[in-house]
Amino acid sequence: MNAMVRWDPFKEMNELHKQITSLFDRVLSRRPMTQEENLTVAEWAPLVDISETNNEYLIKAELPEVKKEDVKVSVENGVLTVSGERKFEKEEKGVKYHRVERSYGSFVRSFSLPDDADENKVSAEFKDGILKIHIQKNEKARPRAIEVKVE
Repeated sequence: MNAMVRWDPFKEMNELHKQITSLFDRVLSRRPMTQEENLTVAEWAPLVDISETNNEYLIKAELPEVKKEDVKVSVENGVLTVSGERKFEKEEKGVKYHRVERSYGSFVRSFSLPDDADENKVSAEFKDGILKIHIQKNEKARPRAIEVKVE
């Protein structure tokens, strides 16, 4: 079942502003007109795919090189939150980094649950760097066929 969502032009403008700011932050963090670049670590948030079937919602989050014990999933007041940390590899003696582009550090992603999601029936599994969060739908919210009698 699809819900009708009111279009908010300011939401799109805000998202564009975030993307442009992020782009300029990355460009300005480099030293101008030199061959050497700063080794900066950007903020990051794991990428997600969200899908839906008749019975559940599924959120898949990419968490490469994140340990299971460094990830937390919680649900409170209709909001699902995924948080955790990808730790920077310890610097080894004699190793010189020429470029560090992967992001490290803490992250938090929050998602508002639809009205038909059952907050009490959320499960998560973590395998091969992918976190899968299953959110069951309420029984009463599931579509059902209604027989129409013809007289």
